Amino acid sequence: MFANIVSTLNSWVWDFGIPVGDQTVPFIVIALLGTGMLFTFRLGFIQIRRFGHGVGVATGRYDDPDEPGDVSHFQALTTALSATVGIGNIAGVAIAIHWGGPGALFWMWMTAFFGMALKYAEVTMAQQYRVVEFPDKDPHAWEGSVSGGPMYYIEKGLGPAWKPVAIFFALALICTSFLTGNAVQANTVSDTMSKTFGVAPWMTGLVTAILVAAVILGGIKRIGKVTGILAPLMAGIYVTGALIILIMNAGAIAPTFAMIFREAFNPTAGVAGGGVGAVLVTMMWGVKRGLFSNEAGQGSAPIAHAAAKTDEPVSEGAVALLEPFIDTLVICTMTGLVIMITGVWTDRVPTEIVVGGDISWVDIENEQVFMTSPPESLTFVDGVQTAPAGIKLGWHEAPVDKLFLDQAMTQPFSGTIKPGESSMVTSGGDAVTSLWGGAVENGAPLTKYAFEKGLGKVGGYIVLLSVLLFGISTAISWSYYGDRCANYIWGAKAILPFKIAFVTMHFVGAVLNLTTVWALGDIALGLVTFPNLVALVVLSGTVVKVTDSYFERKPWESQPGAKK
Repeated sequence: MFANIVSTLNSWVWDFGIPVGDQTVPFIVIALLGTGMLFTFRLGFIQIRRFGHGVGVATGRYDDPDEPGDVSHFQALTTALSATVGIGNIAGVAIAIHWGGPGALFWMWMTAFFGMALKYAEVTMAQQYRVVEFPDKDPHAWEGSVSGGPMYYIEKGLGPAWKPVAIFFALALICTSFLTGNAVQANTVSDTMSKTFGVAPWMTGLVTAILVAAVILGGIKRIGKVTGILAPLMAGIYVTGALIILIMNAGAIAPTFAMIFREAFNPTAGVAGGGVGAVLVTMMWGVKRGLFSNEAGQGSAPIAHAAAKTDEPVSEGAVALLEPFIDTLVICTMTGLVIMITGVWTDRVPTEIVVGGDISWVDIENEQVFMTSPPESLTFVDGVQTAPAGIKLGWHEAPVDKLFLDQAMTQPFSGTIKPGESSMVTSGGDAVTSLWGGAVENGAPLTKYAFEKGLGKVGGYIVLLSVLLFGISTAISWSYYGDRCANYIWGAKAILPFKIAFVTMHFVGAVLNLTTVWALGDIALGLVTFPNLVALVVLSGTVVKVTDSYFERKPWESQPGAKK
């Protein structure tokens, strides 16, 4: 029942939109791409023109330690990147391809390109309207001396009448921090550890929760120091592994890019989800997972960037536009190319099938795949399902053609499966706890399988290490987003209780069902996006004004490091 409620809410947030033929363009897709386009054109393609300046500021060329803030430009960038470069780059890309096909990667690129301008705008406004609460808070420095983000530019930029909207945003982002930025990360880490080493999810959750707690209780300065090391390290390891695979398969790169562009506008039947010609399905999954990956327009990253040491809002905005480029146009592209070049996204691998796992009931009609309610019972003869007609057992939303009693898949299963009773019984009356079949992978295990196919066991360990580092670092950064929202609503007294609740939710997320956790995260993600986009559109004139002023004045030429 809970799963059905979550599914309904998820469809309201992500599927409600404008009908186009027999498809629907979700409002959130229109809002994200539309707002990104607005800032791209109003700011004269700033993501291209000022890309170099962003690199200069991020590398510390113009740093001034005496300016207000808690962390350097580089630490603010790595904190935000630690939140964005995460499970979305490993599991999210795989999920987008699984549901939307190869063309979904193209729509992730579009989200990232326009998202660069969108990220610039929201971070600039976060710096413009941030609050520097005190110069020094020792011995409570872990509470932070700066607070900023959409809740502040909604209230201060749009006026006191908008405060209820600001509070709604802060509450929704707290929920997002618990789910998208925390439980989803813990869930993917525990899922990977369970499938790789057989480690119980609760054990993995306990260990990662302790590690997260050890960092976040030190506040933004400790978070900045840790992410300043973790973010470059984990990205370097992951990208190096992907590059080796791509170099080894250099001849397949051009055809793969051609397939991505072709499938973006004329998708063929996918493994799950859309069918022939379902362009909007492909687009939706690309935009959805693109947003989850780079977070442009969501309003989370501006909170980290608001803590940067600067008195020029635009300088940090220029740093922020690098994020979608690094996260999606580089790292997500690497993941997608590896998955497609190795061909694993359509591979059927021996998989243990258990009732209550990632099992699904698939109704196949007109070459399209739809999720449906479980039947009362399913009958199999020599491994092939014979009843009921039209509804097949699936794994990761894709039908499993044949079931076996053994892992080697030499003994076909004949008998009955009753989902409601969680029972599997052979025709001879013997109960079995699990079956085996050729099934498609999804999420982080799919990416891991791709790296293993490209680099052998070493590739699998690269993904495993990346999942651990990405998951933990993302949760660390998201804790800061949530505690700034708690601080905005209830004051500094709420920061420590929030951190305790955050660590607890990290453990809980490790043992929840994957599909439910992702769906809950998507709901919260959509809810925080709308008020942020509305505020940015209203403040677009201010964004243009402060941008023009900054680049006309060129204050960086007088910064301490300008002569280096």
